[in-house]
Parts: sequence; structure tokens; C-alpha cells
Amino acid sequence: MTRVFQHDQLFDFGCRVLERLDIPPQDALEVAGCLIKAELRGIDSHGMVRLPVYARRVKVGAVLARPDIRLTAVGTASVLVDGGNGLGPVVGARAMDAAVDLARAHGTGFAGVRHSNHFGPAAYYVERAIAAGLIGVAISNAPPHMAPFGGRTRFLGTNPVAIGVPAGEERPLIFDASTSVVARGKIIVAAHTGQPIPEGWAIDPDGHPTTNPEEALAGAVLPFGGPKGSALSFIIDILCGVLTGASFASQINTLEDLTTVQDVGHVLAAVRTDLFVAEGRFTERMDTILRMLKSAPPAPGVSRVLVPGEIELANEARMRAEGIPLAEEIASQLESLGGELGVAFPSPMAQPAASGPRRS
Repeated sequence: MTRVFQHDQLFDFGCRVLERLDIPPQDALEVAGCLIKAELRGIDSHGMVRLPVYARRVKVGAVLARPDIRLTAVGTASVLVDGGNGLGPVVGARAMDAAVDLARAHGTGFAGVRHSNHFGPAAYYVERAIAAGLIGVAISNAPPHMAPFGGRTRFLGTNPVAIGVPAGEERPLIFDASTSVVARGKIIVAAHTGQPIPEGWAIDPDGHPTTNPEEALAGAVLPFGGPKGSALSFIIDILCGVLTGASFASQINTLEDLTTVQDVGHVLAAVRTDLFVAEGRFTERMDTILRMLKSAPPAPGVSRVLVPGEIELANEARMRAEGIPLAEEIASQLESLGGELGVAFPSPMAQPAASGPRRS
């Protein structure tokens, strides 16, 4: 069972909840915007389901409402960002903005981040680079919820990678994926709604395949592509944790454990598109290659070949018009959170949203 809400009303609710926790209005806009962008794109595992745990962490002081975010220049085109234990979307946005500024001046910009927290969908940050006409890259490490290839216990994070590339007349390419078979948040949503998960997503605490989301949350998710996803997650942890001075592997605390900080690490990068070809030629060439991909002959039973990020863009257009569906359990949690903080939860839309693709 779901309730459907207007995206702008959910956004306003998120902002007001965060401001009641002494988060500055601009930072509240950043965090709520990140969560709503996830919902609009169909990535509900990183959407409003995260607001209650973000709020709990701020309330108990595990995350600082007003962090002292410090930027230290390192070399010509790189910067180290100390997130001051602030909310991940606030820290991540500041770091990508710094990378964009460096790229405008030097061609490339590289921001390493430490002392941060869960930062939501990585695509949120590469879209900032695209808006500036730049190529964007965003990676992050995460708490150890994934078994390495050949292992049965948690060691790796579901460490995400996103790449965004601007185009001209065509829509930009936006790739965003975790290194697990599925984002762990999808399993959290399944546990909230009492739905089984597909086999192959996770293993139970004894290392056996499971379709029970509760057993999966107690066990470990699996890397996509076996050894390939496992190796990529490990490399991201090295870049985001070992390189930046942040925590890594089993050192990273989970969102749900409110007793200590997470100290998540990120890397945000931006690249100017006129480094090697004349200004304007890059977007023309991007349009050409995107059209070539879309005109590739589809496989039997497939209507057409899609560009990475195309499904998410279609989701966003549809849900802006038809509303965002929230599972009853998640809507109830948000309503309770609003009640605790004296923020009215919005009323659902009269008509349910039409069904459509949501990314798994």
C-alpha cells in the first residue's frame, strides 16, 4: 500500500524538519533537495526513507547540525575537504562546488573528503558539474555491508560511483550505481514493507543465499559481477578512505548506530570539456555518440537501446507530474517524525501515481 505526495510538499516538509533540528536553512535545502531528487529519479532507497535516521543522528549529536567545513588547497588543482562531521549532502555539495571552481581555473578539479556522512545518490553531485558544463565524477565509501567475492562476512561498502557527462542537444549522460547487486537501501525498503527480495541480492549471516530482507540485513549484500564489483568497491574504498584520511572498511560506522560518528570519505572530481578539443566541439561529439548508441539495433524483445540515466530522467518527468509514491510504513515514519518536531506532514494526493519503471 502506498500514499502519493506532491514532490514540492515533501521537499518543504523535509526542509522544515531539518530546520527544527537547528540545521541552517541553506543546508536544509541541500539535504532535502538531495532526498527528493532520489525519489524523483526512482531511487527510493536513498530518498525520504533516510530522513528519519538523518534526524536521529543529528538529535543525538552523532552528526553536527552546523559543521565547521574546512577546505585546504593541496597542489594546483586539488583540495582536501574536512566535512566537520556534517550531513553528507551538505559536505558533498561543498566539495563538488570546490572541484568545479578548480576545474574552471585549471581544467580539472579533484576534491578529497573526510569526516563526512552518508551522502545519498552520487548522481546528485555529478549533476552539479553538468550544470556548470563540466564532466563530473563522484565516488564514496560506505559502511561494510557487502561480502567480498569469495567471502561470507561483511567487509566492503556498497560503494557507489557516478559519472555525468554534458551533451548539446541530447540529454546528458548520467551513470550512477552502487558496487553491490542492489543498493542496500532497497533491502531496507523491502523490510519496511514486508516484501521478499530476489535471490542473488544477499546472503544470511551464515553465508547462505536468502530472499528474506531481515536475514539479508543481518547478513551481507553481494557485489555485482562477482570479482569485478568486489574489486571496484575495494578500489573506491582505497581512494575515498585510505587516500583522503577518512575511515575505511570495518572502521566506518553504520547510519543506524547512533553511538559514534561515521567518518565517511568521498572523492568528487570535475573536468572541463575543452581540454583536448575546441570549445563546443565536445558537446557536438557527445550528441553524435549518444545518437549512435540510441540507433544501435536492439536485441530481440527489446524496444530500443537506452542511454545510461534515461530511465531515471523519465521517472523524474513522470513523478513531477503524478507525484511521489511512498510505502505506507515509510509515510507513517515520516508522519511520526513530523509530529515529534511539530511539523505537519503533507496530505497525499487524491489520485495515485501511475505505475512506471523504478530502478532496482
